[in-house]
Amino acid sequence: MWITPEEVLLANALWVSERANPFFILQRRKGHGKGGGITGLLVGTMDVVLDSSARVAPYRILHQTGDSIFCSIACGSSRKEITEHWEWLETNLLQTLSIFDNNEDITTFVKGKISGIIAEENKSKAALEDEDSGKFREAELKMRKLFGMPGEEKLVNYYSCSYWKGRVPRQGWVYLSVNHLCFYSLLLGKEVTLVVQWTEVTRLEKNATLLFPESVRVSTRHTEHYFSMFLNVNDTFKLMEQLATIAMRQLLDNEGFAADHSLPKACKTLKNVSALKRDLDARAKNERYRALFRLTQDERLDGHTDCTLWTPFAKMHIVGQLFVSNNYICFCSREEDLCQLIIPLREVSIVEKADSSSVLPCPVSISTKNKMTFLFANLKDRDFLVQRISDFLQRTPESGHSGSPSPSTTPLSSSLPTPTGAAGEPSQRRHYSPSLPTATQGLLHIYQKDTPEEHGPKAKEKMKEESWNIHFLEFGRGVCMYRTSKTRELVLNGIPESLRGELWLLFSGAQNEMDTHPGYYAERVEQAMGRCTLATEEIERDLHRSMPEHHAFQNEMGIAALRRVLTAYACRNPGIGYCQAMNIVTSVLLLYCTEEEAFWLLVALCERMLPDYYNTRVVGALVDQGVFEELTRACLPFLYEHMQELGVISTISLSWFLTLFLSVMPFDSAVLLVDCFFYEGIKVIFQVALAVLHANMDTLLDCNDEGEAMTILGRYLDNVVNKQTVSPPIPHLHALLTSGDEPPPQIDVFQLIKSSCDKFGSLRADVIEQMRFHQRLKVIQSLEDTAKRSVVRAIMTDSAFSIGELEELYVHFKAKHIMSCYWGSSTTAAERHDPSLPYLEQYRIDLGQFCQLFGALGTWLCGTHTATLAARLFRLLDMNKDGLINFKEFVTGLSGMYHGDMTEKLKLLYNLHLPPALCPEEAESALEATQFFTDDDTPQGEEVKEAEDASGSGDAEEKKEVKDYKYYLRMWAMENEPKKETIKDLRRMNQEQFIELCKTLYNMFSEDPLEQELYHAIATVASLLLRIGEVGKKFTNNGANKPTDNTNAQAPAAELPQPEKEEPNGESSSGQSLVCRALAEAQLETPPQQTSDEEVKDDTSVSSYSIVSTGSLQCEDIADDTVLIGCAGDQQRRGSILDGDWSITFEQVLASMLTEPPLVDYFEKKGDIHARMAGCKMQRRVERQVSSSSDHELAQLST
Repeated sequence: MWITPEEVLLANALWVSERANPFFILQRRKGHGKGGGITGLLVGTMDVVLDSSARVAPYRILHQTGDSIFCSIACGSSRKEITEHWEWLETNLLQTLSIFDNNEDITTFVKGKISGIIAEENKSKAALEDEDSGKFREAELKMRKLFGMPGEEKLVNYYSCSYWKGRVPRQGWVYLSVNHLCFYSLLLGKEVTLVVQWTEVTRLEKNATLLFPESVRVSTRHTEHYFSMFLNVNDTFKLMEQLATIAMRQLLDNEGFAADHSLPKACKTLKNVSALKRDLDARAKNERYRALFRLTQDERLDGHTDCTLWTPFAKMHIVGQLFVSNNYICFCSREEDLCQLIIPLREVSIVEKADSSSVLPCPVSISTKNKMTFLFANLKDRDFLVQRISDFLQRTPESGHSGSPSPSTTPLSSSLPTPTGAAGEPSQRRHYSPSLPTATQGLLHIYQKDTPEEHGPKAKEKMKEESWNIHFLEFGRGVCMYRTSKTRELVLNGIPESLRGELWLLFSGAQNEMDTHPGYYAERVEQAMGRCTLATEEIERDLHRSMPEHHAFQNEMGIAALRRVLTAYACRNPGIGYCQAMNIVTSVLLLYCTEEEAFWLLVALCERMLPDYYNTRVVGALVDQGVFEELTRACLPFLYEHMQELGVISTISLSWFLTLFLSVMPFDSAVLLVDCFFYEGIKVIFQVALAVLHANMDTLLDCNDEGEAMTILGRYLDNVVNKQTVSPPIPHLHALLTSGDEPPPQIDVFQLIKSSCDKFGSLRADVIEQMRFHQRLKVIQSLEDTAKRSVVRAIMTDSAFSIGELEELYVHFKAKHIMSCYWGSSTTAAERHDPSLPYLEQYRIDLGQFCQLFGALGTWLCGTHTATLAARLFRLLDMNKDGLINFKEFVTGLSGMYHGDMTEKLKLLYNLHLPPALCPEEAESALEATQFFTDDDTPQGEEVKEAEDASGSGDAEEKKEVKDYKYYLRMWAMENEPKKETIKDLRRMNQEQFIELCKTLYNMFSEDPLEQELYHAIATVASLLLRIGEVGKKFTNNGANKPTDNTNAQAPAAELPQPEKEEPNGESSSGQSLVCRALAEAQLETPPQQTSDEEVKDDTSVSSYSIVSTGSLQCEDIADDTVLIGCAGDQQRRGSILDGDWSITFEQVLASMLTEPPLVDYFEKKGDIHARMAGCKMQRRVERQVSSSSDHELAQLST
C-alpha cells in the first residue's frame, strides 16, 4: 500500500536491499523469508513481541536522493504487492524523474505524486472503510495471512499476551475475531500457532493463581489453554465473553453476527480499536440499559451523563445517571434502590432549560402530559442534551394513550376482532366461534364469587389498597412513577388484587410496549385464526390442563381467552411457538389482566425477563438451574454435597423456574412471588429457592434417597400459605396427591419471602448474569453433545460405522455447516438449521459443503473428476430434492463406500451414472434412454387397471367403489412398507451412461499402486460389456422388429472413421471403437482449450486403436494413447456413434467385473475412515502453512 512519505534515518538498519535504481530502493526486513542467520531470528522475535510488524510491513520502498536522504513511500505484506508498486514506479516515474535538474525538485515531485495517489485511494475507500486505523487494518491483514482466514472473517481486536504451552510462556499476540480465537508467537525461530473456534469453547473464566497470575482460561472439550500477562485483562475478558456469547447464540438458534450499522458513529477514530469493537461495546451498554429499565429489544442507548434529580417526596437532590435513548429518558440513582425513573418520550410535553443558580447549576425541566415535572441538575453539557432530546421528540409519533389511568379498566373489545355481539363479521373466516365471550377484564374479577365478610383478610386488603393510593399521590402513578425503596417494601408486602394487573404491566415494561403497539394483539389473533400448526395442536392439548381447579378455567370464556393469547404469541414468535408451562403462567396472567395485557406480559416474560426459557430445549431454565446449583454450593456447601449425591437439585429446580413456583405452591402464595418477580426479576426466585433449601436443611441431610428428599420439599411447598388472601381457597392438586396422615405445619409466605431477603438478599443482578454466562456455555455444549448422541443412536443400526466413528463424522458434518454460516453459503442459515426439527434434521449441508467433505472423507477420489462424482452422489442422496442433505443421508453415502462389499459398492457406483444422479447436462441421452426403458411400466399398469375394470363392471357402482377403496388402501400400505432394492430392480444403463462410468473408473485408478493392472482389467471389462450390449440389442430387435434391427446394427459401424471388418470371434468394429472412446474419455477431463493438432492426434489414436483385439491390448498402449484421446472433448461424444438401442444391466456389469481379480481386490478393499478424518482435522493447519509460505515461494521464484 502507498503510505505518506516519511523520512527514514537509517535506511539499512534491520533491512536488506533487494532492488535499486537511481531514485528508489526495494527492501525486505530481516527475519522475514529465508536466511538471515541469528540477526534475522532476533529481528523476527522482536517484531512479534513488540508488534513492530503491525506498524512496519515486511517489505518497503524508499525514495533516495543524492544527499543520502531516504523517505518511505510504500510498504507491503507480501512480495507480490510490493512488486506491483515497484513496477508502477519504474513504468510511470523513472523517465519523468530523469528530466529534473536538482534533487529537491525530484523529491517534491515524488512526494506530491504519492500523496495524490493516497488521496484518490482514500476517496474510493471512504464508503467501504469504517474508521479503522491503518495500524488495525494492517493487523487484520496479518491475521488472515498467518491463520489462513478468508476475507469474511473480521478481526475485532488483538492484544499482547503470553500463551502457556506446558510450563513455558510464549510471548505473542492473541487475535480475537468474530468466530475464532487465534494466537501467534515467533521466538528465536520457534513458531507457535493456535486457532480455536468460539463454538467449541465450553468454559471461559478469569482467575489468578500462583502459576498463572491474572490469567484467562479457555477450555474446549479436549484441551485447556491459558493466556496471561495482559495489559488490561478485564477488557480482554469482556470481549471474549461477548464473542463466546455470540457463538452460543449461533448454536442455539443459528443467529450469526451482523454488524449494527445504525449505531451512532464515534466522534473520533480511536487508536487500535476497530469498528466491530465499538459495535460490541455499544451492544453491551444497550443490553445493560435495557435490562436495568425493562425496555424492549429495539431500544438503543444514545448516551448517558452524571446528574442530580430533585425528588419532591424526599425534598433532596439524588445523585445518579441520566440515560437518553430513542424513545425514553431514564434515571438511576448511584445508590441501589434509592430511586429509579422511566419517562417515555411519548409522555413528554415540554423540555426546557431552567434558570441556573449556585444551588441548582445547569438544570433541565421535563414536563409530562399527566402534569408531572422532573428537574435534573448538574448536567455537564446541558445545551447538547436538550438538543438531543428535542431531536428524539420530533421523531416520536403522537400517542393517544395516557400512562396515568389503570390499564385494567380499559375495555379491550374495540381491539379484538371477535367482540361479543359483533355484527357484520364474516364468521366463516374465524377459527374460533364469534359467539364466545371475550375477557375484557381479569377473569378473577369476572368469576369471583361473593364471599362472606371476613374482617381479617378484607381489612388487610383495604389497607394495602390505601397504602398504594397514598404511594401514588406521593410518587406518581403510571409509567412515570418514582420507583424507590418504599415501592419495593409495598411489593414485598403483597400487591392488592385490584392493582395487580396494572402494576405487573408497569414493573415488567409491558405497559410501554402495549402503548406503542396499539391493535397489534388483535392483528395477531386475526392472523392465527384458521391456522393448524404443531404449536396450535400442543396448545389445544394443554388448554384443559391449565389450572383446572380454578373456576375461571372451567368454562368456555376462560379456555377461549387462554387459547387466543397462546396462539397469538405463537404467531408472533414462531421460533418459540409454544412450550409446556407457558399455559400455566398465562392462565395466571389472565386472572388479573385483560387478554391484550396478558399477551404483552407473556411477551415480556418470554423475550426479556426469562430469556430462552420457553424454547424447544428450555435452555434458559437449564442455565438458571445451573446457576442455582452454583449458588447452593456457595451459600449451603454441606447441603450441596449431599444433594449432589442424591441428584435432587437438578430434578426439583426445573419446575420451580419454569412456572415461577406456580405449579408446586398453592396459588394464593405463589402469586405473591410473581409480584416480587415482576419488580425485582429472577433474583427473587433464586432467593426463595435457597430459603426453601435452608429451611429444610436438617431433614434433607438425613435423607437417604432422591424420593425422600423430593417428598420433603414437596410437602413443605404445599403448606406455604397466604393468610391474607381474600379469594376463596383453591385446592392444590399437588397437595391433595402428596398429603399424608399427619398434616405438616403451615408456613407463612410472607415470612418465607422476608427470610429469603434477609439471608440471601446480597445477590446482585450483575453477579447472576455473570454466572448465567458460564452456565450457558456449559448447557449449550451439553445439549450439543446430547444431540450428537441422539443422532448417532438413531442411525447406528442402519450404518456399519462404529459409534466413535459416527460421533467424529458428526463433528465434521456440523463444523462444515457452522463454518458455512459465517463464511457464506448458497442457502440461508434459516433454511439449513431449524431448532424445532428433530436432532437428525437440524443440521443440513448444501452441495458445496458436501463436495468439500466428500473430497476430504471419500474414498473414490478421481482427481479433477471428484467434484463431478460428489455432485452426482449428492443428487442421489437428496431424496426430497430441496438441495440439502442431513447427517443420516451423508452417512448413508459414506457407508456404501467404506463398509459395503463389492456388490454394494458397484451398485452405488452404478446408480451414480443413472438419473437422477446423472443430470441431463452430463448425459444428453439419459432422459431418452430412461423413457425408452420405462415404457413397459405404463402398459402394465393400464392392463391391471383394465382387468380390474372388467372384473368389476358386472354389478352396481357400490361394489366398484368398495373395490377401489380397498385397492388404494392396499397400495398405500405397500408404499409405506420399507422396500429393499435388489440388483434386479436397477434400471438398465445406456451407452452414454456406460461411457461416463468408464470415465469415472479410469479416474479412480489414476493414483492406485496397481494402476496399470487396473487399467488393463477395466479395458477388458469395457470391451466385454460392449459386446454384451451389442448381443442384447440384436436379441431384442430380432424379437421385436427385424428391419429396424438390420439398420440399427449396421449404423454404428458405418459411422466410424475407419470401418473394419468383423473379427473372427464375432466382435464388431463399432464395439471396439466404443471401447476406445470410453477408455479414452475416462483417462482425463476435457481441457478448456484444444488445438487442431490434438484433434488430429485424437482421430489417429481412435483409428489405430480400433484394430487392436482384446487379447493384444497392452496397458502401456492404453496409457500412451488415452492421454491424447482424452482431449477430444464433447464433439466426438455428440457424434452419431451413440446407439439408443444399446443397453446393459447391473448383473452383467457385476459378472464382468468378477472375471478380473485386480478389480475384485480393489472393490473388496476396506477404506480407512480414521486416516481420512485425521487428515480432515489437519486440513486447516495445512492451509495455514501453505498460506504463510507463499511469500517464500514468491521470493524463490524472483531470485
